[in-house]
Amino acid sequence: MIYIKDLMSGLNVFKALSSEIRIEILEVLAKNQSLNMNDLANKLNLSNAAITMHVKKLEESGLIEINTTVGKHGIQKLCYLNEDLLMIDIQKKDVDNLYEVNLQIGHYSNYQASPTCGLATKDSIIGDFDDPRYFADPQRIDSEIIWLTEGFLEYRIPNYLKPNQRFREIQFSMEIGSEAPGICENYPSDIYFYINGIEIGYWTSPGDFGVTRGTFNPDWWPPHLNQYGMLKLIRVNKEGSFIDGCRISDVTIDQINLDYKSELTFRLAVTDKTVNKRGLTIFGKHFGNYSQDLMARVLFDVKES
Repeated sequence: MIYIKDLMSGLNVFKALSSEIRIEILEVLAKNQSLNMNDLANKLNLSNAAITMHVKKLEESGLIEINTTVGKHGIQKLCYLNEDLLMIDIQKKDVDNLYEVNLQIGHYSNYQASPTCGLATKDSIIGDFDDPRYFADPQRIDSEIIWLTEGFLEYRIPNYLKPNQRFREIQFSMEIGSEAPGICENYPSDIYFYINGIEIGYWTSPGDFGVTRGTFNPDWWPPHLNQYGMLKLIRVNKEGSFIDGCRISDVTIDQINLDYKSELTFRLAVTDKTVNKRGLTIFGKHFGNYSQDLMARVLFDVKES
């Protein structure tokens, strides 16, 4: 998912979508897992020069990704659809009535982990593969990728509200995916989400992606391990709980019963009750396809005196 927080920040995307030809390119890529530049040009009856110009604009906007590979006829540039969902916040929020916190994914406050599992910083693996003891290692705060087959990661979110303010909406944004031994593109996993121990719903990750290399992965990261996930946006407000705009439960912000004194925790979990228990992987800003950590945003109202 590409999430545009405000209209001005999305100018590159809007410019890229202003061309019918570029929209046709996206439609063709949506029907095909990947295409090289020549195949793409042939399908749209365009010259190589024209397709190169349009593809460059789409790549700059983040809508598609290009990887270079060696094929039968030499070096080829393969085009992929980067994400299949675009979300835009059209209504401009009052910047005085919200705050954002970015948490490194290693800054979890509680955990349980069962193999396959592990952690890594941008420089090296922490400890040994499939040894949950290293989830307590002090170096874990520098983790940039964490994976586990069963268990949870829980994060403590700071509550900065004042006595005259009340919660209106909580948002979480993160790059996540499944966890397979090695990689597996078709490996659905039900990942559950909790706020203060209250289940707000779940999302089924399609797989543990690794056919192409993650954009921000360090050079030393092995090609046979998790490469990237999907960027997901969770919102809990007075209407219910949503992921990428789709309702995942009827749990509202009021039912969580938060005030300015409340502790605030967010948990991602794979449990025994899931139909698809195939783990979870969370990516920090130095891994995967998105240069971000776990983002928490709190929107609030001010009580009238």
